[in-house]
Amino acid sequence: MSFVRACAVAEVPVGAAIPVDLGGDADIAVVNTIEGFFAIRDVCSHAEVPLTDGEVDGCTIECYMHGSRFDLRTGQPLELPATQPVPTYPVRVDEGSVFIDPDNPIEYQEQ
Repeated sequence: MSFVRACAVAEVPVGAAIPVDLGGDADIAVVNTIEGFFAIRDVCSHAEVPLTDGEVDGCTIECYMHGSRFDLRTGQPLELPATQPVPTYPVRVDEGSVFIDPDNPIEYQEQ
């Protein structure tokens, strides 16, 4: 895995999401929740708008345009109209910084 620094922990208050530019093709959001930090592709799979413009509630993020909600742990849609998951990425917090592995999206396995 190739973790890269995304931002400082202090840049993302609990209950917030910020877009980060890691230099690759994917727009990624760093989200801080009471359960910790998550990284998710910053594009709704339904409307292709930034998820960072929506609201964070627990371990979900809501698309502001049509109300689709996504689980930050799995990327799975929880509310219509979205039906396709959004990629999530491994996150590591170290010495006040958030690191993401943008090259290895987490594969969700339904149980």
